Amino acid sequence: MSSRLLARPSLSALALATLAVCGVESAHAQSAQLVAAAKAEGQLTVIALPHNWCGYGPIIDAFKAKYGIKVNELNPDAGSGDEVEAIKANKDNKGPQAPDTIDVGLSFGPSAKAAGLIQPYKVSTWASIPDSAKDADGFWYGDYYGVLSFQVNSDLISKAPTDWVDLLKPEYKNSVALAGDPRSANQAIQGVYAAGLATAGGDASKAAEAGLKFFGDMNKAGNFVPVIGKAASLTQGTTPIIVRWDYNALADRDTLKGNPKVDVIVPKTGVVAGVYVQAISAYAPHPNAAKLWMEYLYSDEGQQGLLNGYCHPIRFNNMVAAKKFNKASLDKLPPAAAYAKATFPTLDQQGAAKDVITKQWDQVVGATVK
Repeated sequence: MSSRLLARPSLSALALATLAVCGVESAHAQSAQLVAAAKAEGQLTVIALPHNWCGYGPIIDAFKAKYGIKVNELNPDAGSGDEVEAIKANKDNKGPQAPDTIDVGLSFGPSAKAAGLIQPYKVSTWASIPDSAKDADGFWYGDYYGVLSFQVNSDLISKAPTDWVDLLKPEYKNSVALAGDPRSANQAIQGVYAAGLATAGGDASKAAEAGLKFFGDMNKAGNFVPVIGKAASLTQGTTPIIVRWDYNALADRDTLKGNPKVDVIVPKTGVVAGVYVQAISAYAPHPNAAKLWMEYLYSDEGQQGLLNGYCHPIRFNNMVAAKKFNKASLDKLPPAAAYAKATFPTLDQQGAAKDVITKQWDQVVGATVK
């Protein structure tokens, strides 16, 4: 990352903080001024970053070691909606409950911008982030993506499902869970959408309604378990099948080390890829630490860290072309063929689906996920 430093010895931290281009602070990477300003703040407050999600545990540790800045971690299991609400609830709070940054599903970026909850900032590697995965004004920007998969406790499930329709079979009674509350968590919302896309024959315009019907049918059949699925519930057998991002499921497979044995299956149809985005709170108590955190995440080192956690970093194609990734981490990903049918819902499709699913889940499915 040292090659990305911009030498501006004549600028004070205060002067640097006032630089702006079209309302967006000029990118200055991990410059001495930004590092000094971040260290002066002394802390970064993040939210919804489980250590086994995308390799965030090692990434956070590396950031702390590199810059000597304390990282205050709020509610690791929060969903995207919870993160946005945390900004709203702490607008006037400069204490430890106010998040500096958020990591949310793609559709939450534009809505947070429209609500005035986030501020613009363009990292130094901005040009290598695909235009389709970032706000042109720098308010939010994609950082990684994965696909929805079935995480299966194969010690309890002898024959794993291979496609969405399999989840309705009697053999999976009291077995299937989502990895979040579909009324607020992006991962769960996308799981419902993916099921609908498969059962609606790939028609994105019908995916949300079809997904709700699918989960309604699963609930009536007694197959759906209204519990937020995670490694503990998978191990205990409460939720032996979880609809989950592939990178979370693969990380659990490593962590659990065969106890129980975990299979990770990318379904044959309805393969939905989800982009998660980063943004800085408009009310961030530690804005310079937040900017330094963004610079780190989007640096070569930070993107490698995400790949180590089985995520596809947003600069994936750029870094593969430049041969910057560690080959061993590339080789640990599932075969490329598993992702060949992946669909990337547009921002409009995600927004429309989120609106339908969050508002109609209670009425159509009638299962309160806790």
